[in-house]
Amino acid sequence: MSQVKLLEEIKKQSSKWIKTKGREYEKFYWQDGYGIFSVNPAEIETVVKYIENQNEHHKRLTFQKELLAFLKKYNVDYDERYLWD
Repeated sequence: MSQVKLLEEIKKQSSKWIKTKGREYEKFYWQDGYGIFSVNPAEIETVVKYIENQNEHHKRLTFQKELLAFLKKYNVDYDERYLWD
């Protein structure tokens, strides 16, 4: 399965699921774009901890600043015009 198809399916199924969780979610939608990155299997626990503490983490560092730093650290070419909705 391609990354595009995988993300498309995750977004579609999770949107359907969350809309069953209450009226406050009936207008939920995902942004148009996405990013996908691989993770070293030895680092999975680190990623899980990061996700669990994401709200606290983003009080200190915005998502936008963190993503830009990540892309620069790993030399990922990008055009900032296409990063944000």
